[in-house]
Amino acid sequence: MANDRILSREEFAELQKRSAAKMAADEKLSKDSKELLFRADQHRWIHQGTWFGEPVLNLPQDMFALQEIIFRTRPEFIIEVGVAWGGSLLFYSTLLEVLGGGEIIGVDIFIPDDLKQRLNSHGALSERIHLINGSSIEEDTVEKVKTITNGSKKTMILLDSNHTHDHVYKELQLYSELVGKGYYLICGDTIVEDIPDQDYRDRPWGPGNNPKTALNDYMKENTRFEVDTELENKLLFSCNPGGYLRCIAD
Repeated sequence: MANDRILSREEFAELQKRSAAKMAADEKLSKDSKELLFRADQHRWIHQGTWFGEPVLNLPQDMFALQEIIFRTRPEFIIEVGVAWGGSLLFYSTLLEVLGGGEIIGVDIFIPDDLKQRLNSHGALSERIHLINGSSIEEDTVEKVKTITNGSKKTMILLDSNHTHDHVYKELQLYSELVGKGYYLICGDTIVEDIPDQDYRDRPWGPGNNPKTALNDYMKENTRFEVDTELENKLLFSCNPGGYLRCIAD
């Protein structure tokens, strides 16, 4: 309400935009939210969510950001590099089933048979999903992706596999060319750069060697993408700070 009247939809949207920008500029709030995320990560907070019974391995805030992107852009293809337990593939497929059209491609070096069976047990949702078992940076894998997309640039890419600098940098080079103007490439888990060493997890990546360092190098030589800061301002909690990239040139 404003001046004892109900806000119009446009006024509400503008109020939310201003509020999100102020929230993002609140340095203490940002610091506190990251500290909370770091503490909760020790209890695997990020891994607690599921979709249709399968783990998603992502924060709810990031999943809402992804659904907003999907709703606005209506991609013909969503390519997720890093399948894990497949919950996010089912999430994207659910959205495209409601919105109409679109196919999902999941790429991973390890897709066990029992996961394939579960992902294939959801009727129309399963029919949209293509699984590619292989390294995301191998030429054969990339060619399989290109065969399925068949030249379409109405593509959304999510990079969420091996998080080392060199691997992510190669993925950015290989997959960014599949994204056309107005569509998105999301570089996942850039938060790793800000998290203290996760000695409770045995991982080959960490501060100084992670998706954010790869993205920083990629953006120095890239002119086709920009960070969607308006979207990120709304999140407060995110595994992908600076990683929501919108294509601004073909």
